[in-house]
Amino acid sequence: MSFPKQKIEEKFKETYQRLNEQQRMAVDTLEGPVMVIAGPGTGKTQILAARIGKILLETDALPENILCLTYTDAGVVAMRKRLQQFIGADAYKVNIYTFHAFCNDVIQDNLSLFEKTALDPVSELERIEYFKRLIDGFPKNHPLKRYRGDVYFDALHLQNLFSAMKREGWTPEFINQKIDAYINDLPNREEYIAKRAVKEFKKGDLRTDQIAEATEKIERVRAAVNEFNRFQKLMNEERRYDFDDMINWVIRALEENESLLRDYQERYHYILVDEFQDTSGTQNRIVQLLINFWERPNVFVVGDDDQSIYRFQGANVQNMLDFAHQYQQDLKTVVLTNNYRSIQPILDVSKSVISKNTERLVTQLPGLSKELIAANNTINQLTNPPELTEYNSEKEEMAGICLSVEQLVKQGIAPGRIAVIYKENKYGEELANYFRLMGIPVFSKRPINLLQHPFIKKIITILRYLEEEHDIPYGGDELLFEILHYDFYKIPPIEIAKLNTEVSRRQYKGEATSLRQLLSEKAKAPAIDLFDAGLHEGLKNFNAVYEQLIADVSNVTLQQLTENIIRYAGVLPYTLHHAEKALLMQMLSSFFDFIKEENSRNPALDLEALISIINTMEKEKIPLSLMRTIGNDKGVNLLTAHGSKGLEFEYVFLAGTNASYWEKKRSMPVIFKLPDTLFSSQPDGDTLEELRRVFYVAITRAEKYLYLSWSKMNNAGKELEPSRFIAEIQEQHEIVINYREIDSDTMTAFRQLQFTAQAPTIVANEDDFITPLLDKFVMNVTALNNYLDCPLKFYYQNLLRIPSGKNENTEFGSAIHFALERFFKKMKEDKESNFPEVATLYEDFKWYMQRHRQNFTKEAFARRMEQGAIILPEYYNNYIDAWNKVVVVELNIKNVVLDGVPLKGKLDKLEFNGRDVTVVDYKTGSVTYAQTKLKAPNEKEPLGGDYWRQAVFYKLLVDHYELKNWKVASAEFDFIEPDEKKQFVKHKILLLPEHAEIVKQQITTTWQHIQNREFYKGCGKEDCHWCNFVKDNQLYTHLEDVDEDPDL
Repeated sequence: MSFPKQKIEEKFKETYQRLNEQQRMAVDTLEGPVMVIAGPGTGKTQILAARIGKILLETDALPENILCLTYTDAGVVAMRKRLQQFIGADAYKVNIYTFHAFCNDVIQDNLSLFEKTALDPVSELERIEYFKRLIDGFPKNHPLKRYRGDVYFDALHLQNLFSAMKREGWTPEFINQKIDAYINDLPNREEYIAKRAVKEFKKGDLRTDQIAEATEKIERVRAAVNEFNRFQKLMNEERRYDFDDMINWVIRALEENESLLRDYQERYHYILVDEFQDTSGTQNRIVQLLINFWERPNVFVVGDDDQSIYRFQGANVQNMLDFAHQYQQDLKTVVLTNNYRSIQPILDVSKSVISKNTERLVTQLPGLSKELIAANNTINQLTNPPELTEYNSEKEEMAGICLSVEQLVKQGIAPGRIAVIYKENKYGEELANYFRLMGIPVFSKRPINLLQHPFIKKIITILRYLEEEHDIPYGGDELLFEILHYDFYKIPPIEIAKLNTEVSRRQYKGEATSLRQLLSEKAKAPAIDLFDAGLHEGLKNFNAVYEQLIADVSNVTLQQLTENIIRYAGVLPYTLHHAEKALLMQMLSSFFDFIKEENSRNPALDLEALISIINTMEKEKIPLSLMRTIGNDKGVNLLTAHGSKGLEFEYVFLAGTNASYWEKKRSMPVIFKLPDTLFSSQPDGDTLEELRRVFYVAITRAEKYLYLSWSKMNNAGKELEPSRFIAEIQEQHEIVINYREIDSDTMTAFRQLQFTAQAPTIVANEDDFITPLLDKFVMNVTALNNYLDCPLKFYYQNLLRIPSGKNENTEFGSAIHFALERFFKKMKEDKESNFPEVATLYEDFKWYMQRHRQNFTKEAFARRMEQGAIILPEYYNNYIDAWNKVVVVELNIKNVVLDGVPLKGKLDKLEFNGRDVTVVDYKTGSVTYAQTKLKAPNEKEPLGGDYWRQAVFYKLLVDHYELKNWKVASAEFDFIEPDEKKQFVKHKILLLPEHAEIVKQQITTTWQHIQNREFYKGCGKEDCHWCNFVKDNQLYTHLEDVDEDPDL
């Protein structure tokens, strides 16, 4: 299937004509290795998109044959957006991944090779526990054994060491060799030669005492390194892994399985790597494996060594140097120096800082020049130099920045064109509060700890209360009194006070009573007469819900209990009414995911054990992190220097440029410092050169105006000094320092702001929340069916993703699917294509059920195990002689585009007769109940049934899957459970061209409705759960009149 080149030819020509000579050279060199060194503002993303366009225009490659790897999820979104502007919806066919996402896809697409389905990702709590166990196992003569003080002092340092080893792909054996080389080389080093007479050493003597000291230190490192394998064994025994392990699994699989490696090498004809300077050793190894089949691979790497700021996460600028040396015979090196972002004075100042670094490509690659030249003709006439400002105190500096921003906004500068950049997040928190009180919109992202947020703390308190009441009935009154006051319920405090007073009065009289008891008693009491108001209605409802929740503790799974709290204890309606709905929904989903993950790690986890985990996390200060977004990109941007990378702003304030924030900021010491024989460049992640690169990144965000500021004293009156980077600027530029004092009246008014009552928050435009969700949305058949059933159902289940646990029906179905998938894969792995015995089918079903038993109550688990033991042998015996052996199972199809709509789907089984395909979908449940879902459109059901639509959707998906030349002729729904007559049923659907047209129209129309945000209107059916939810909770959503519009 060829790519429609005419679609992008005009757009490509238009873009190409705007490229400069260097950029064109990068775009035009399609064959062989290319390294582009792209300084800040030089149009890196533009050339990546243009190069992909050129590949599609001038070669036979399809979008699916192109692989783009980048460092962050934000980079993936940005690249796809730029590409979409260029080639439209076909951008979804291009494989754009982070390294972790790519490795995850390789694993998921080849599960039988990896056999990692029994492993779960390790939690931070578990990781700490495992390191403690590792340390407890040290023998008495171990160099790292401690007997007093903090005996687990080395735990975090061991964790950092092992993580670095995994990211770089270093084995203990390899590091031991480097340690030996280091020790052997110590006598040859100048630093160990006495410079003058000292102690027993004369000038020129070898300082054997210092060598002994250095040897002792490195032997401690060796002892730590040698614990790596024991820790990995411990992780394997506990069936745990971390994300660094994922990359190493894929590396090992590609190195050991030639057919797997060839598959991916043949699949990707062109490979592009963005932010190459940020790749780790293992990430670089992935790239090398994918390209090493060719002497002149078509690989295009883009990066800038001066912007390598993630060494603490394993980034290694050495990779750029190694790449240049590896392909020096064929390498095309392009240096982009035309800067379209900043005016020349800003570029000159940035040069004066970064040129102080010695570890740069310009010092190691002959003939390389990176002099940035301002090339944006619309702003080149501006010659204003950056401003340097000193304030008396940190508080005055903050006030000065706020007042300067306020003045710019009053002059008509859009807040979104302004950024305040700082070194640490805590600076931004206070700044954001002041801006908010001044009425200036802000936009910031920062991590928060859910366990410390009042909203999640309330839900945790509810869980604690239910656990206490389950453990000791009527023992949770103190928590109950608190919960009754929660704004979920809007119960007047006076009503709660009345109840509490009566409890106290009764207890004073010696009656055995409790708040829960009295509440339940009064909720059930009949009215005395017509004028008896009785218990407040809110208290009655509260009692009914909580009595049911207490009963649920013993009768439903932990996930179902949490879901019931969210749905029925007032949490979800409160969330959806809240001004910060987006944030609270994120919090709910993240907290629910946390419970599901803990439950997956320990299927026997109950409420008491969950509370114990939360208590331990709080004690060990382990956060449950969520990235919180405040405001939108129309507000003043508040971000850290690291977070500013890749962004640009008209006005940039770099705040807090004091040495105490930058080069004198104390960082965690590196206890296990690896030998320098491991590195060809500086190994430490937090060196002066690294900090200088971070500073350089921050100042090169500015387009027209750059303001750098610092303070003479901190808020406690201690003297401070400016960063040495300020001195490096002054050394080469005659910029007069502006000494700014904020008068006392202004400072008094500024300080009073924090005590000002905030005005009521206006509900944020929901588009700010919905847009990023839609940016990532890809249509699948479940989303399509849900929208056609009820747009509100789609909104809540597919977009908002209201937290919900797996129920026994879906999990039982998943167990059946898993067993059949394994069954057919084992047949395909057999040399003679023989099916396994029936016992194998049941054993795989049993394994899955045991692995996911957290989703069943004890009774449901036993019942479903028995059901599987009955129906699977019957199903096997019924079909064993008739099954087609030419099959593909569990095929995950993505990167398909149909009339501009991106599609994806996972198919249970494909059966082949030549190139004709039958799509098989397994169904558990009632055959009778499924009949209406199997019907094609008719007068009564003009949209057709869900199963019928699923069959046609899968036909469209497979027919447009450009990596294969398959055509679907029919679909078959294979019911695993027999019908009422004890007969097994397969329902076959012939897929006609007119059917494909109907569903194609449904897909494109639904996609357009979704993109137009047309999902706030419900279907209006009486039995619709989400329509009733909206009515019951008075949410501001329209409900369709069923009589007027029978199609919805």
